[in-house]
Amino acid sequence: MKKQILKRSLMGFPLGLAIGYTITIVISLVWAEGYYAPCVPELKENMGSEINAVMFQALLFGLLGSGFGGSSVIWVIDNWSLVKQTGIYFLVISAVMLPTAYFNYWMEHSVTGFLSYLGIFVLIFVLIWIIQFFAGKYNVRKLNESLDNIKKGNVK
Repeated sequence: MKKQILKRSLMGFPLGLAIGYTITIVISLVWAEGYYAPCVPELKENMGSEINAVMFQALLFGLLGSGFGGSSVIWVIDNWSLVKQTGIYFLVISAVMLPTAYFNYWMEHSVTGFLSYLGIFVLIFVLIWIIQFFAGKYNVRKLNESLDNIKKGNVK
């Protein structure tokens, strides 16, 4: 298990970087009026320069990817219930995502800003969970249908 966590965390780092910078490109296309905006102005101001801000943000993107990657092993622990898997996964990724969002100035640094960001994060988590749940349910149904066909000798 530890080996899988390490492997997925290491693979998650560059994936976190790629996804993070893809998001900055999309945000720049939508809101930056033809310019590339690699980070929010507050981060640049706080870090003293754009390069310092971008390096810090890149580190956090990678750590975020590592956190999501490493915690994905939770979903393959067969002796845990879906409720336990979901709860622990949510707590782990929240512990990675919320500080990352705070330090990158993706949320207003206030109680209201934190609660707003948390609300959006929970909403996105729930939507993705529901989609994944029904996709998994559909795949299990299709697999069972295939197994029934094999049992009946109706192999496709």
